[in-house]
Formats: sequence, C-alpha cells, structure tokens
Amino acid sequence: MEKNLELIKKKLKYIDKTYWTVLIFLIVFAVIELFSASSTLAFKADNFFVPVWHNLRFILIGVAFCFVAQIFPSSLARKAGFVLYWLAVVCLYLMLIPNSPFVSSANDAERWFKIFGIGFQPSELAKLGLIIVVADRLSCAHTEEELVRAFYKTLGLAALVIFPVLLSNLSTAVLMAGVVLLMWFLARVPFKYLGTTVGIAVAVLVMGYFIVEFGYVRAGRKLTGPFKRAITWVGRVDDFIADKGNGESDVPVITDDNYQRSHATLAVARGGASPLGVLPGNSVERNFLPLAFADYIFSIIVEETGLFGAIVLIALYLIILFRACYTSSKYADYGAMLMVMGLALMLTTQAFISMAVAVGMGPVTGQPLPMVSWGGTSVLVTSLYFAILMCVSREQNEMQAQIEQSRADSYDDVPNFQLD
Repeated sequence: MEKNLELIKKKLKYIDKTYWTVLIFLIVFAVIELFSASSTLAFKADNFFVPVWHNLRFILIGVAFCFVAQIFPSSLARKAGFVLYWLAVVCLYLMLIPNSPFVSSANDAERWFKIFGIGFQPSELAKLGLIIVVADRLSCAHTEEELVRAFYKTLGLAALVIFPVLLSNLSTAVLMAGVVLLMWFLARVPFKYLGTTVGIAVAVLVMGYFIVEFGYVRAGRKLTGPFKRAITWVGRVDDFIADKGNGESDVPVITDDNYQRSHATLAVARGGASPLGVLPGNSVERNFLPLAFADYIFSIIVEETGLFGAIVLIALYLIILFRACYTSSKYADYGAMLMVMGLALMLTTQAFISMAVAVGMGPVTGQPLPMVSWGGTSVLVTSLYFAILMCVSREQNEMQAQIEQSRADSYDDVPNFQLD
C-alpha cells in the first residue's frame, strides 16, 4: 500500500500545471457566466442556483476524473477510445430506426439518446472516439503503402460515424470531418488523397445545398425522411447571407428567423462599449436569448466582460493548442502525438466556431463552448479531453525527468583520470 502511494505521489510531481490552470480558468468562466446566462432556466425552476448546480455537479465529476486519470498510462485511453467509438456507432444507428424509443428531441433536433431515463448526445462520444481510433490506425503505418491503407481504413471509420451525425447535426459532422482531415495532414497522407476527399465532400455539400434551396425551400415544399433537417441548415445559411448582404445602412428588423442572432449581436455591441463590458450580473440580453446559457454564452461573456474577457477566453483555448503542440513535439510515441493534436484541434476548433457564431461571423451551428456552455454530456466529454491531454503530458514530463537523471548519473560514473 505504501509503495503504491509513493508511486502515485511520484507521478503527481509531473502533472501538467498548464492544462490545470486553463481548466480552472474555464470553470471560473463557466460558473460566473452561468449565473447570468441561465436566468431563464432559473425562472422555470423557481430557484436561482438550480441551473448552475446542475452543471457544477458535472464539472466536479469531470475534475475528479481528470485528477485520477492523469496518473494512468495513456495506452488505456487509446483502448477506451475504441469502446467509445463503437458505443457511439451503435447508439447513433439505433436512433435512425423509425419511431425509435431511444430518441429524445429538444429544440426540434433529435440528438439525444435516452435509455433508463438517462439522456446523452452520442455525437459527443463519437467525436472523442473517432479521434482516438484515427490516431491509433494512422500510427500503425510505417511505410507510404501502409499509410495509404491506413487512410482508407480511417476514411471508412470516419464515414461510418459521421453519416448518422450528419442527419441530425451538420455542424458537428463537418467539425469531425475537418479534424480528421487535419490529422491526415499531420500524418503526412499524400496530398492527392486529401485533395480528392475534400473536393468530393465540398461538391456533395454544394450540390445538396442547391437541391434543397431550389427544390424545396423556394418551391415551398416540405422535406421528409432522414434529411428533413436539411431545410433548417439551408435556411440558416440563407439568413446569414441575407444579413451580410443587407449592409449596415439598412435598419435591422428582428424576426423569428433571426431572433437569437440579433439579440446576440446586441449583447456583443453592448459589451463592446467598454473594455470591461457591463460587468458580471448586469447582462440585459440574457433575458431575450433563449439559449444564452448554451450556444450563445460567448455573447453574454462579451456583454459582461467586454474585450478583456473575450481576449482571455480566446487565449485559454489557444494555450490548449500550443501546449499540445509543445507536448507532441517532444513525445516519442507517434500514436499519442496524433491523439493529443486531434483532441486539441477538436477543442479549439469547436470553441472558435461557437464564438464566431455568437458574434455573428458565421451561420447558426449549435456548437457549445467547451467546458463553459451549459450541458452535462458536453462538460463530461470535455473533461475526458483534458484527462487524456494531462495524462500524455504527465508521461512526457516524467520521461523527460528520467532522461535528465540518466544523463546526470552517467556524468557521475565517468572515471576520474589523473596524470602523474
């Protein structure tokens, strides 16, 4: 028992303080802003602390898991990734069954898998599992021929899980595809394969857009079947293009279609009047934004903390990416390096997409701000991201210390030759 405790203490000496600092600051942002942004949830619950406590429970569970998981070998995470991947695949395809009892919808989107009264989003598990599986398969390739085979294998694995995600959440599917593409690039997959894949994907999306736009939206026809949400996606793109085409000279009119986006823009404009915003607790737009606590929480952060808060939050997500680059550049395990970069790219890309939408720089996507937005599944899965990043970084720090100690010992063993 004492030997195990000593081993744990030794491993805790090498924990990554940078990741822990970022995680703590993100939690501080989450707690403070959820008190403001979740006013509508607090009104429904008739209790000011209920929405915050809901998320705080998941945050505490996630922090506890990070603390414990960081001392375990990263190889366990790679094995668990396959379990998460296939679990997500099973759940996603069960949800495609007509009148499936496992589907739970919210905000006109059927993204929640519900069993035994517990609901979660399989797409969140799919993102994490896919990154780990792709990293593992690519790391097994040692020659160009093996790399090409690994590319086709990972392409199939990605398509298998992205397709069901696409039917209910286009932005998440595109995000997953983009991160896999970047992992192929890091693994040095030949450009002809990357270019062909991107070209086909873009052509399919553009063709799908025009088919839905002219065949259904402008014709006033309803779209049924598995692609029924395509009308929603096209409508969001049309609204975004229309807003940008209107220019600043037109008087903005708030309608049902642009309600959330308009109030998010007002929140950003109100916060931009001062470098520190209107200060936490003084948001006005939180009372008008139905999803201020989720997809649009960044607009409330800008309103209450101004440019200063926005810069700090952006810097936190960039630190995750830079730290992952630093760790992977020194790590001997190629598979762990790809996994770390994939996880960091997923976190930062999702964060920037969420922030871009909140400030009106992109069409509505429904992407939460990692570790900050309200939502149990998102918080727990983001905690898993941090746990794996911390685990790999701790191994790197421990390995580096052993190398330095070995060098020091080798110098001490040099014979002391003296001339007569």
